Amino acid sequence: MSQIFERLVPYLEKHMALQTALALLDWDDATLAPKEAGEYTAKVIGILSQEDFVCLMNPQVKKILEELETDKTMDSTEQAIFRKVRKQFRKNEAIPKEEKRAYAELKARSQKAWEEAKKEQDFSIFAPYLEKMIAYGKKFAAYGASDGQEGYDVLLDDYEEAFPVEVLDSFFEKLKKEIIPLLRKIQQQPPIDDSFLYLEYDVEKQKEFNRFLAEYVGFDWNRGVMAESAHPFTTSWHNHDVRITTHYYKNQLASAIFSTIHESGHAIYEQGIEDCYTQTVLGEGASCGIHESQSRFMENIIGRSRAFWIPIYKKLVETFPEQLGEVSLDQFVAAINRVKADEIRTEADELTYCLHIMVRYEIEKMMINEEVSAEELPKIWNEKYQEYLGVTPENDAVGILQDVHWSMGDIGYFPSYALGNAFAAQIYARMKKEMDVEAELSAGNIGAIRDFLHRTVHRYGALKEAREILLDATGEEFNPDYFIEYLKEKYQKIYGIS
Repeated sequence: MSQIFERLVPYLEKHMALQTALALLDWDDATLAPKEAGEYTAKVIGILSQEDFVCLMNPQVKKILEELETDKTMDSTEQAIFRKVRKQFRKNEAIPKEEKRAYAELKARSQKAWEEAKKEQDFSIFAPYLEKMIAYGKKFAAYGASDGQEGYDVLLDDYEEAFPVEVLDSFFEKLKKEIIPLLRKIQQQPPIDDSFLYLEYDVEKQKEFNRFLAEYVGFDWNRGVMAESAHPFTTSWHNHDVRITTHYYKNQLASAIFSTIHESGHAIYEQGIEDCYTQTVLGEGASCGIHESQSRFMENIIGRSRAFWIPIYKKLVETFPEQLGEVSLDQFVAAINRVKADEIRTEADELTYCLHIMVRYEIEKMMINEEVSAEELPKIWNEKYQEYLGVTPENDAVGILQDVHWSMGDIGYFPSYALGNAFAAQIYARMKKEMDVEAELSAGNIGAIRDFLHRTVHRYGALKEAREILLDATGEEFNPDYFIEYLKEKYQKIYGIS
């Protein structure tokens, strides 16, 4: 180990310990904590968060980072950790302390305003706060911008490095050109019958089947647990303690099934990170998009395929014989892949999901570039939904207020969701060159798929950046054509169109 880097280690270890404690409190708050605990736990979270900030943002760490700039003795892992810590340090250092404090207070008020606005179905309640959040986003982006770098590119870089507006514009234009016409053709076809998915399904039996599903796709119960929360999520403090949640609806069988597979995809990634990277800043996913690619790969490419259900559909029918006893495998697979354009992103089918993201991406650009006022946003939102998906939200709550992200200042986050889908399709195309994926799934050998993902993606954690992961895993730079071809081939076959 580099002698200079060794002096950084105690600060990194304290940072890891504080991050672990904060993650544990978040998990508890979402799953088991009593209702009245929130206000008191928030005080603890505030103190720990401040300690975590000071742990890395101090003169001693700054001096060590400056010395490491010219250190030639670091190994590849130390260099990766150094680059990651240096980037975060520079970002935080650029923002004046008084502005950070004011922004933190604004975020708290902004989220409350969003909650009230959504409840009242009235965007005007949230609009003044959104304008202020956008102003701060622009200001902070200016602090962190390199020479000539546009503000929105700075914000995008927080979530997905090396995927600026230039790349995203090209990506979304291809989606618009190819997917919207395909959607219009599908909308002219008779709807697929999925009514049996909305019968009453005993929740306890759902829980039993979903535990089986998580294990089937590869979730390691010796290194993870599963609980319930209002909104499914995955959290991890190291690769030997990864936790997932799901939510059950008695009249929506598919909801928990695909939430479980989705979160298991995230969890398998976290559990697959090598021990040498865990409990360091490299012990996490390479990027938001790469992480999403692993969950979407499991949920959609694998979990919604016919081959995946061949070995296990009988078990699902045996669990719910009254509801599914007369439903064939082909009927079930068609139902779970039904395309139904809707206003809600989180309930979107695989084909239309990225169109939801495209709306948000285009509006974010307009906001950052000052091309629109906050008061105009609901109208623009509704117009874009009508143009791209053929639906108009009936009110602000299911329209522009449906996502919490902007109230939290997460501007630039949405595109990583769409990129994750495209990354997954590109990885899938490469996987098919190395194995007969359908044959492996039909035989119940999902381990072969998992082994490929572990070898090419999971084990590296954040040692590599997203572009490097994709290039090494597939042999190509990012190519959205794989995603478009995957969607076209799949849904043309399902709906019998060309």
